[in-house]
Amino acid sequence: MKQLIWLLSLCCLVQLHGQNAADGTTTAPKNAIVQPTIMVIPFTRDKEDVRKVLDMDGDRRLAIAKIKEAFDTRGFSTIDFVAKLKETETRQAFTSENLTDIKTQIIEFSGAEIYIEVDVQKQYSGTGNSVNVILAGYDASTGTSLVNKVAMSEKFNTTDFGRLINRAVDATMEDFLNVLQAKFTDIVENGRLVAIEFNIAADTDLRMSTEIPGQSMALSDVLEIWMEEKALKGNYHVQGISDVKMIFDQVRVAFRDKNGNNISTSKFSLEVLRFCISLQKPGNAGKVQVKKDVKGNTIIITLS
Repeated sequence: MKQLIWLLSLCCLVQLHGQNAADGTTTAPKNAIVQPTIMVIPFTRDKEDVRKVLDMDGDRRLAIAKIKEAFDTRGFSTIDFVAKLKETETRQAFTSENLTDIKTQIIEFSGAEIYIEVDVQKQYSGTGNSVNVILAGYDASTGTSLVNKVAMSEKFNTTDFGRLINRAVDATMEDFLNVLQAKFTDIVENGRLVAIEFNIAADTDLRMSTEIPGQSMALSDVLEIWMEEKALKGNYHVQGISDVKMIFDQVRVAFRDKNGNNISTSKFSLEVLRFCISLQKPGNAGKVQVKKDVKGNTIIITLS
């Protein structure tokens, strides 16, 4: 009897933690929280060398390490920015002309889903010193701001800013992590927000009102029907249409595909590109010619 009770308890435990799939993997419960992959990076100003910032600013290095530790403790997967910086420098020698590209390239190729920029501002006064640790979280794919927080320490008669950084971060990180997780969960459930701008080139007779062969409707209508099918839950908004321009200022794009791969703005732009080049121009004039550009969370498509 005891053995039977033990077996029933074991079965319940297995059901609580997910059932085995046909391929032998274990599926997570439907309400399991999906955590983002995080990379903590230093805030740098325009033309400022990120390598020198890390080499010369020990307090900012400490703040980055402290914040990364907080994510690790909470169970997030984190990527070491310093390790990625060294890896990137090994692959390519950077010059003064492309210093600002180093950080961008690391973010793009790191695999991070969220990156956290960290800045440290020291405050001196006759009544004691304090420190502000400025935290800003961004969607790595679109650059969209997700959460901002200033962690402030109390004033102390000390020049040990490392201690002040620890106190400021300890008092703030729980709230920062909760807000960031809530924003990321919303992205997972409701999709990324991107903008798509379709422009008609100046050297073509193509117009948004042009009827597309095989579609029996205007180009603008063809684009909108396709967008309705591709937007997550059909969630999109048209800001405006003219004969030479159509702007979707809000399109919800699924965060991951059916294989669990991240759908970045750049990756989604390829789907837009493939659809547009499949369109036929009227009068046996061939296929529509397409150029694309991606700037942050905006996809710019030029048709001719």
